[in-house]
Amino acid sequence: ADEVYKQSLPENAFILDCGSHIGMSIVYLKRICPTAEIIGFEPDKKNFELLSHNINSFDLDKVTLVNKAVWNQNTTLNFASEGDMTSRIIEDGKSENPVEACRLFDYLDRKVDFLKMDIEGAEYEVVKDLEPRMDKIHRMFIEYHGLFNQNTELLEILHILNRNNFNFYIKEAGPVYPHPFTGIRNNSIY
Repeated sequence: ADEVYKQSLPENAFILDCGSHIGMSIVYLKRICPTAEIIGFEPDKKNFELLSHNINSFDLDKVTLVNKAVWNQNTTLNFASEGDMTSRIIEDGKSENPVEACRLFDYLDRKVDFLKMDIEGAEYEVVKDLEPRMDKIHRMFIEYHGLFNQNTELLEILHILNRNNFNFYIKEAGPVYPHPFTGIRNNSIY
């Protein structure tokens, strides 16, 4: 609705959509570039079923769907699925929903016209791992999910982007902390 992915894409653009959810971003990107080749990653099984259904119902071609999380290695991760848009990787703890993860780095073997990353807290680890191949990425959208105590991670992501000649624009997606100074004492949250 807000067209946050609006852009000019070349014919046959190559797009990586990490965190495809139910496919709205893929549908939108195919509308602005019908010839695009898109690989969509979605680890949540229920969301993946809806994603597959939506892509098939729109009869979109050149779309490959991968029922895996993107990460900094090929492995199995613990995954929390709330049944809504808040699925996320759990690094310390057990989950009844282990998911396969693939290393996004391996998909940067050619020019990527657009990389969309909405991976619910895994951005930091993945961006660090991608740095040696960032020259392959033309444009990138990162929806960062972090807490106050993870400010250094956000700063490092911005440093990585800056080192690799990306300009960036920061917009708060929603009022996660409507009163950001409430609960802070001596620069620490209590």
